[in-house]
Amino acid sequence: MGNFCLYKIGQFLTRHLPLSVSYALAVFLSDCQYLLSKADREAVEANLKVVLNADQVPASMVRDVFHNFGKYLADFFTMTRRLDREFIKNSVQMTGVEHLNEVLHKGKGGIILSAHLGNWEMGAALLALLGYPVSIVALAHRDERVNHFFNSQREFFGATVIQTNVALRGCLEHLKRNRFIAILADRDFGHHGLPMDFLGRKAMIPQGAALFALKTGAPIIPVFFLRGHQNNFRITLGEPIDPPPMKAGHISDEDIEQLTKQYLPLIEEQIRQNPSQWLMFRRFENV
Repeated sequence: MGNFCLYKIGQFLTRHLPLSVSYALAVFLSDCQYLLSKADREAVEANLKVVLNADQVPASMVRDVFHNFGKYLADFFTMTRRLDREFIKNSVQMTGVEHLNEVLHKGKGGIILSAHLGNWEMGAALLALLGYPVSIVALAHRDERVNHFFNSQREFFGATVIQTNVALRGCLEHLKRNRFIAILADRDFGHHGLPMDFLGRKAMIPQGAALFALKTGAPIIPVFFLRGHQNNFRITLGEPIDPPPMKAGHISDEDIEQLTKQYLPLIEEQIRQNPSQWLMFRRFENV
């Protein structure tokens, strides 16, 4: 589904449609994508086989990934009129939020680490709504209208967007201001990842989270925002991971790899527990 098409759908969904209608439309469009895009369908099936370590996976599970992607978009596009403290109270189960306060007390900022799992966008918005200083590292869309729309959704509740083309400088500056930077660590969008064992395969894993932690001493907090039954949610914040002191001012690939090995299994565990919520539409061997 092209970015401009997503932009137009997003504009439509952000109008005052009932949530049930938005979800129904999202599921219908997801079914269309499932039926019409053989490449996406085969990629998701191949990824699920890796996650589940199985030779075959049910077609219904493959379709569930498409449905969850459609609902993820519906939630993202409608969260500016749905997400408030009452919604959090009634529809979100929270665990470990106190870890954010512990990290802020240290004064070095923190790295909120997640994956393309559940609804990471809504999770960041929720933390910003609760008053936490969140900066989101996001890939810029080629179409400026799409980019503006997506970033306005992300920033509605007080978060700040750092585009990936200025991520190094921007993230370091924001950490110095004792902010949280939110990073996804299961897919390398550039050509600077490290080859790591991930879900039983070699994959290129982004270095950003480990690199920023080592440079600044900022702890890494694993955070996952997942869909539950009846479209409720749960957000789980893990114990902060403190980076080791930097050796003689130099950070090696080995330093980054060792720190990454501390949090990568946490991402693997969440993906294996929630395979139909891993919204990855590129074949795993190409991630």
